[in-house]
Amino acid sequence: MKFSFKNDYSEGGHPTILQALLQHNLDQQAGYGEDVYSLKAKEIIKRKINKDDSEIFFVSGGTQANLIVISSVLKPYQCVISASTGHILNNETGAIEATGHKVLSIETPDGKLRPTDIIPVLENHRNVPHQVMPKLIYISNSTELGTIYRAEELEELSDFCREHGLFLFMDGARLGHGLTSEASDLTLEKVAELTDVFYLGGTKNGALIGEAIVLNNPALQEDFAFNIKQKGALLAKGRLLGIQFLELMKDDLYFDLAKHANQQAMKIKNTLKERGVAFLSDTYTNQIFPVLSQHLIDVLSESFEFYVWKRVDDQFSAIRLITSWNTSDDAVNHFIEIIEREL
Repeated sequence: MKFSFKNDYSEGGHPTILQALLQHNLDQQAGYGEDVYSLKAKEIIKRKINKDDSEIFFVSGGTQANLIVISSVLKPYQCVISASTGHILNNETGAIEATGHKVLSIETPDGKLRPTDIIPVLENHRNVPHQVMPKLIYISNSTELGTIYRAEELEELSDFCREHGLFLFMDGARLGHGLTSEASDLTLEKVAELTDVFYLGGTKNGALIGEAIVLNNPALQEDFAFNIKQKGALLAKGRLLGIQFLELMKDDLYFDLAKHANQQAMKIKNTLKERGVAFLSDTYTNQIFPVLSQHLIDVLSESFEFYVWKRVDDQFSAIRLITSWNTSDDAVNHFIEIIEREL
C-alpha cells in the first residue's frame, strides 16, 4: 500500500476523539448544538480567543462554512474579493455564485491578498449602481499555496478593510497549521481581534468532520443561526461536532496535531533544499510544492500518492505534498531515502 501525501484528511479521526464519541454515545443530550459538549467547546474557544462576545457555530465542512458565512454577510447586490487561488474560486463548484454572489478574483504570486492588490478592484467598481459592490475580503491562512499571513500583514489588511467598510473573513481550514508554523508570529487571539469572522478547521486537522465558525463582529451575529438551518447545516445530533471540538481544544490537541504535520513536511522540504531542489512557493506549513524531474516523479509515484500540481517546462513539474496529523516517521523517512538515493 502506498503512503499518501495527497491531502490531510485521508485518515478518520484522532483516537482521542473516537474514544470520546464512544464514551458519550449513550448519554442523552439536547439537539441542534445545545448539548453540554458543544457548549463547553464554545466556552473554551472563547477563552482562547479572549473574546466573550464572539459567537461560535459548528458546521460539518469548509465549503459549507464558506457559503453560509458569505451568503449571510452579503446583501444580494454585494460581492466577495478573493485571491485567484482561493478555495471558493477553484474547489467549491460555484457554491458562492450559487447563493447569488459574485466572486472577484485577484492574481497574486503567493496566494495572499494585500491592500495594494485590492485597491484597483475597488476603484474599478465605482459605477454605482450598475456594478456589484465589493463588501467582503476572503483570505485563507494557511493559504492554498501553503503560505501564511504574519501579524503585520494581517493588521495592515484588517485596518484597510475597516477604513473602507469591508468585512474580513478568514478561511481557517488549515488555521492550525498556519498558526503553528515556525514562521508564524500570529496567535489565535490576534486572528479574532483582526477579523470579522473566521473558522477553525477540524476536518483537515484530526476531526472526523467539522469546522467552528467564529463571528467576532456583533453586526454579523444577529440571525446567523437561521442561515445555518436554511442551508441544511444545523445537525440534529450537534453533539457529533461538539465532542470533537471539545477534545481538540481542551488540551491544545488541535495545535499539537497541526505542529506535527508541519514538522513532517519541513523534514522533507529541508532534505530537498539541501539537494538544490526549487519550490513553487516558500512554505513553512504542511503543504510543500517542490519542482521535480519527471523521472523522479515517476520513481516517487511507485511508493507515494500525491498531486502533480503544475507543469514548469518539458522536463520539470511542481508536485504538491501534504502531510497530516498522522503522517508517520516511516513515510517521511522512506521519502527522504528515495530523494537521497536519486539526488
